[in-house]
Amino acid sequence: MTATLVALALSQVPSQTLRALDDQANAMASQVESRLAKDWLAGVSQLPDPQPRTLYRGSSWMTQEQFDSLAPDAKAKVKSLTADAELYYNTKYGTPIAYSRVVDLAAGFGLTNLRGTRVMDFGYGSIGQLRLFARLGATAVGVDVDPFLTALYSRPEDKGPFGGGSVDLVQGQFTADSATSIKVGRDYDLIISKNTLKMGYIHPTRPAKKELLIDLGVSDEVFLGAVHDALKPHGLLVIYNLCPAPAAPDKPFIPWADGRCPFSKAQFGRAGFKIRAFDVNDDAAARKMAHALGWDLGDHPMDTKHDLFGWYTVAQRE
Repeated sequence: MTATLVALALSQVPSQTLRALDDQANAMASQVESRLAKDWLAGVSQLPDPQPRTLYRGSSWMTQEQFDSLAPDAKAKVKSLTADAELYYNTKYGTPIAYSRVVDLAAGFGLTNLRGTRVMDFGYGSIGQLRLFARLGATAVGVDVDPFLTALYSRPEDKGPFGGGSVDLVQGQFTADSATSIKVGRDYDLIISKNTLKMGYIHPTRPAKKELLIDLGVSDEVFLGAVHDALKPHGLLVIYNLCPAPAAPDKPFIPWADGRCPFSKAQFGRAGFKIRAFDVNDDAAARKMAHALGWDLGDHPMDTKHDLFGWYTVAQRE
């Protein structure tokens, strides 16, 4: 076999990361109930294996092209990071396969087909779940304020057509920034927020460091009104949060441990939503998912019984 053929053969072998994602998807296939979630998981085997890329960190994250444009003295102050498939798909937030529970919930509340739909992930954190939505025919839009994600997913192949749909990524603060809101657009069938819209992040019940919180930049009423307007009539908003155990009263507050919905039923109603489910305890499903994904195994196993909790809220535009 020639060197060229050897290189081609190696390029077609999935990376360890993609094999792990495929194993996780197969394990979760027996946990989800809906046909939609099973089809969504089946697309994991078709995810592309990204080539390693180098990112740079100065005052903010930069791509290779942005780094190359710097003056020599500025380059000396910048640190580099090689982004492989592990970082590409799991980033700092973990496997995208955990979104399968969100897809199952959306299906249970009436979204049974993604072809021709529009899906927004508010605080997307990773591209994998967006590609899986796109594979089933959705226009999938990820929205996040993190400049690291913009640098990580900066190549042409990261966005655009995929499967029967497409992927687009928007950096900025929806809804506080009007330019971002214009890019995000409207007519969504489904808006998802996973591990972003938490009571502990938005309205902490105890003092917390500002850098650990999430500032929506607008009032609750303005935010919910914008989400309402971005949805089609009968479109769904699914807020899904996984949380560790809360800190003891004499310990520092952990904002991400309070996964309750940060908005009240009355606020949803005034914004034009019908509540389909509110602050539903999802501990059992979250722990089953954790076991299927192997979170309770390895050198640092999670104590799922005492340190994993789940919540979900589903609202629908009337």
